[in-house]
Amino acid sequence: QVQLLESGGGLVQAGGSLRLSCAASGGTFSTYAMGWFRQAPGKERDFVAAISRTGKITNYVDTVKGRFTISRDNAKNTVYLQMNSLKPEDAAVYYCAAQIRPFGVLTTSASYTDWGQGTQVTVSS
Repeated sequence: QVQLLESGGGLVQAGGSLRLSCAASGGTFSTYAMGWFRQAPGKERDFVAAISRTGKITNYVDTVKGRFTISRDNAKNTVYLQMNSLKPEDAAVYYCAAQIRPFGVLTTSASYTDWGQGTQVTVSS
């Protein structure tokens, strides 16, 4: 099991940028596929982006393609989500998730066993 701690959330104006970080501890980070999910009030937790354990494969929900970038630094045990051109509809609590997986990415919340506590992103219009 790996422990995950998100940071970098906050309040930003529409059109602005934020970079979320998720620091992992307690596991061999390079063996984990990682994902970012978000949950707005009254809604389900939705997939945002995923990255394979090596970082070579990424996947995004259509609504963030071209605006968000997921990346990872296995030497720092950290995964990032760079969010540009933010929109009010991007506002949510953002969670990172981890799952041991040799190849590929995972895009459903049920696929992940380890989760962080979340970080709030608020986008003002």
